[in-house]
Amino acid sequence: MRRLTAIASLTAVGALLSSLVVVPAAEARPRQDLRGTTVQQNLFGMHVFNVQNGQWPTVPIGSLRLWDNETTWAQVEPAPGQFDWTKLDAAVQNAQSHGVNDILMVLAGTPAWATDNPASGGAAGVLPGAAGMPKNIADWDAWVTAVATRYKGRITSYQPWNEANLVTFSTGTPQQMAELTKHAYDIIKSIDPNATVVAPSMGTRLGSNGSQLSKKFMQFYGAYLRQLKADNWPVDVWSAHTYPASLGTPADRALLIKGFQNALRAFGAPDKPIWDTENNFGLAGPGPQNPDQDITDYRAASWTARTYLDALRYGISRVYWYAWGPENDLVGIQMYDGSPGAQAYATLQDWIVGATFKKCTGTAKVTCTFIKDGKRTKIVYAAKNRKNFVTKGFSQVCELDGTCTPITGKRIRTAGPVLLKK
Repeated sequence: MRRLTAIASLTAVGALLSSLVVVPAAEARPRQDLRGTTVQQNLFGMHVFNVQNGQWPTVPIGSLRLWDNETTWAQVEPAPGQFDWTKLDAAVQNAQSHGVNDILMVLAGTPAWATDNPASGGAAGVLPGAAGMPKNIADWDAWVTAVATRYKGRITSYQPWNEANLVTFSTGTPQQMAELTKHAYDIIKSIDPNATVVAPSMGTRLGSNGSQLSKKFMQFYGAYLRQLKADNWPVDVWSAHTYPASLGTPADRALLIKGFQNALRAFGAPDKPIWDTENNFGLAGPGPQNPDQDITDYRAASWTARTYLDALRYGISRVYWYAWGPENDLVGIQMYDGSPGAQAYATLQDWIVGATFKKCTGTAKVTCTFIKDGKRTKIVYAAKNRKNFVTKGFSQVCELDGTCTPITGKRIRTAGPVLLKK
């Protein structure tokens, strides 16, 4: 989603599906109930700017998504059958040398020689023509075959496209995107049956109202899912990007998650894991009424942690933060060594990775319960503003900067998240 400030519209794809029944927001529920599961480190995904050039985070990450790393189809195969694997090899090797073997490769970005739309792209870091569809599906098949063969057992997940419903990244129809998905699935599974095929990510924020996603989103995604159904659902994981509007909060992101879940349910999609394959806050748009915002200090730490706690709460089994690297004016929460977001990202992992997630309860006041090393802990936070939380049974409160202090009263007051432990 890099440099997405120029996006103002979605791809129009025909009439609204007459059979659509939108599930009311109040009925939204996790499609994957994560209660009772052990929190895996791969919940904590990351994009890393310049990973192909040796850069690596100073905080632990569990999974890596390759996007904006000079590893698109257009960059790896600049001429038919002529592959330059240098950057992709380096990115994979860098991750593995740091103990990260869970790697998601985005296959998108049609080369100029293969595109059906040379005028597409050219914005948001997309090379000219790269948002177009391949003129010949055989070129796509050859590309997917080459990648899956070379990286069998090293790249663990593949995603056919990035934000397929946004014209900045794709000018294809839902049916064309479904065709790419089906071909990629069949090829990858034939070469590497253990690999995971993640559905193309979908941008959810444009034109949405609360948990009701926009009419254009529903048109595109409904047609895409209808074709996938005809192809016997050739994906292992669903994917959405739940960036809220620039002035939005984690509560607004939660509504987009619910809207996406409602869309899957409304179109009869099978119950599969959902990954949020790109997320941050403060990104400019949609429209001039939503200027970019810088989210710093306490809010940066709090919102970073809430992103992953809300993922567990709403049944999202993985979130790839965008992005680790030098400070930039695109995103609101910066992620680099020593930043509040990075500290919270690392601290929350220490709190919950390896723990059993029991449940989250409450709306205005949220309490998430975990069992770690045989002991019960709670993480509490408020939807907005500071709230009082009862501390009975706990002796310490820990902050997202990693510090812990004794509890001296019967209650604490926080916007959170903070950890209560015995």
